[in-house]
Amino acid sequence: MRTCARLEELERDGLLRTLEPPTGLDLCSNDYLGLARHARVRRRLAQAVARLGVGSTGSRLLRGHRAAFGNVEERFAALKGTEAALYFGSGWAANLGVLSAFPQEGDLILSDELNHASLIDGMRLSKTRRVVYPHCDTAALRRILETEPCEGIRFVVTETLFSMDGDLAPLREIAQLQGQHDFELIVDEAHAVGVYGNRGSGLVEELGCEESVLMSINSAGKALGVSGAFACGPKWAIQQLIQSARPFVFSTAPPPALAEAISEALDILAEEPARRRRVRAHGRRFRDLAGLGPGDSPIVPVVLGTNRRALESAAQLRAEGYDVRAIRPPTVPKGTARLRVSLNADLQASEVEGAALCVRDQLEATE
Repeated sequence: MRTCARLEELERDGLLRTLEPPTGLDLCSNDYLGLARHARVRRRLAQAVARLGVGSTGSRLLRGHRAAFGNVEERFAALKGTEAALYFGSGWAANLGVLSAFPQEGDLILSDELNHASLIDGMRLSKTRRVVYPHCDTAALRRILETEPCEGIRFVVTETLFSMDGDLAPLREIAQLQGQHDFELIVDEAHAVGVYGNRGSGLVEELGCEESVLMSINSAGKALGVSGAFACGPKWAIQQLIQSARPFVFSTAPPPALAEAISEALDILAEEPARRRRVRAHGRRFRDLAGLGPGDSPIVPVVLGTNRRALESAAQLRAEGYDVRAIRPPTVPKGTARLRVSLNADLQASEVEGAALCVRDQLEATE
């Protein structure tokens, strides 16, 4: 069968994906603040399940809505400094919902070339013309804005903290372009929420770009340690999502107990700012010891090139007790297979140092 032949080809090229449970020290999850394991979040979730039950039993527009959803949406909007927020069952669903609900025929989307697959699929569902600009290249973005015709609304779409490269979008420069070329800005803050900003709301807050953003998509399943995602923006935009975002309208609502757990995570986010300071310090220390250049994000890419090299290096690190996984195409561009080291606030300084030195040894061994 052609399917079997395709699997054999993937295995031959070092691209066959496998499911492996956690093992060793966590250096690959997105639990940047360690809240997925936090005793308060676990206790709040258990209490909420006892009170609210396991499932929501229907979509939010039918019987699936609960007061817990409205409460956590109000709290999250306050965190982001927006008028309103809407909770989706996953970041994927939120990105598909936002990007298929707002851009329309006749509009134009300008998309960073390293945007997440869920953003790309949302743009495809919108059936809006899309132009991809080179990664974080504001000069190229400016040229496109100046030369590409558009009869409708122009949208610029970017992640703020990029999930595979750990670098930051030039939001201030993009905001400056917005003052010269009229467009709406949609950002994916999935990996920045909880890590950046005085309140921990994300990079938009840290760089002071709130007024430039139409909509932001914000994960509750990464630094906040629970599940789902919030689309945040003006009240009219959230109302439009409730009317027309198909992943929201036609999906069974998440378990309402999750909303309670997220509320607890938001309490901890406000009460323990040292967690985000610590994980960013880990990012700086790891990069310095591994010889990877400056930066403070918890995502540290170690680009190795070939698929086999990435797989072998990941296996060696796991043998040393560090749970690091190989990232290969199509998740990253061909020829840029890598280790994606992901740090969290619960790591001890000695653990960060040990992992960084092991990565440095891997780099030196393959030079």
